[in-house]
Amino acid sequence: MRSIWNGAISFGLVSIPIKLVNATESHSISFRQIHVSDGGRVRYRKVCELDGEEVPSAEIGKGYEEADGSIVPITEEDLAQLPLATAKTIEIMSFVPAEEIDPLQMDAAYYLAANGATAAKPYTLLREALKRSQKVAIAKYALRGRERLGMLRVVDDVIAMHGLLWPDEIRAPEGVAPEAEVSVREAELDLADALMATLGDVEMTSLHDDYREAVEAMIVAKSGGAFEPTEAVVEPAGGQVIDLMAALEKSVRAAKASRGEADTSGEAEAEVTPIRRKAGAGAGARAGAGAGAGAAAPKAVGGKKSTAASAKKTAASAGTKKKTTSTAGKSAAGKSSSKSTAKSTAKTAAAKKTGAAAAKKAATPRKRTSA
Repeated sequence: MRSIWNGAISFGLVSIPIKLVNATESHSISFRQIHVSDGGRVRYRKVCELDGEEVPSAEIGKGYEEADGSIVPITEEDLAQLPLATAKTIEIMSFVPAEEIDPLQMDAAYYLAANGATAAKPYTLLREALKRSQKVAIAKYALRGRERLGMLRVVDDVIAMHGLLWPDEIRAPEGVAPEAEVSVREAELDLADALMATLGDVEMTSLHDDYREAVEAMIVAKSGGAFEPTEAVVEPAGGQVIDLMAALEKSVRAAKASRGEADTSGEAEAEVTPIRRKAGAGAGARAGAGAGAGAAAPKAVGGKKSTAASAKKTAASAGTKKKTTSTAGKSAAGKSSSKSTAKSTAKTAAAKKTGAAAAKKAATPRKRTSA
């Protein structure tokens, strides 16, 4: 790998000659600017404002523009002669635990390579000291015309350096957090913990740039003349409020299913409630809902009337049957009473006849029989 800077690591009185190598590379696809009508390249030419001539890169230098517009030329020799220990040196200032470094400060990453055979021993000494201490080194260095802050750590068997932003370059997160007070329940935190545990770890080497691959495939297809654009299916973003608890539960179940684990949770589904878009649209929706309810109402009422009428008819029929049965009972009772009265009258008449005969017999004088 090509080095971009040569210097030394200053570790107390120990000096370690090193070469600085980029540890990262960009795989992003770069595009050229073209003239849309004919496809010709559009180029930028560097032109001197004084003579109007195009200036080649070899004749372009640095300069500082003052408030009045005048330019002060600055050469590489001027920068190299600055009274700074870090001009060609990565000066280690202290060793701190890695967790004390805010990831927001992380910038570009470099590998530090030992420069020459004499650098191998002190390089290995610093590497092993960093490993055993489980700390990182904080250092200053100068690169591309400015002094920078760096963090040295061990990656495999190599010392890597991360450029760090200066503390005053980190902006305070004012006005970023939600302004409204939001309370989170323990049950929601428990579900979030369960989801985190279920998702588990990820192999960082398995992650890749899908967008770049899609762009590359499109370029290949267009260069071959077989490109057929297709409309991407984009899920509508926003516009819905999801029940957080149900969404978390569903996420846990989905994560377990993807890992082949049995689902022991409930079957609650995420409830989705549409957000009102506009006042007019909401009113129209409510009016439509009211009209739908009004249209359905007569059926419900009609059903109730029909049921009530049937109930009344049934009750009336039952009442008629009761009356008929009662009348029949009364008629039968009347007939029975008439028969009983007739019998009683006949007996009374017979008794009267017998009594009258007996009385007549008693009243008739007997004839005397002579001796």
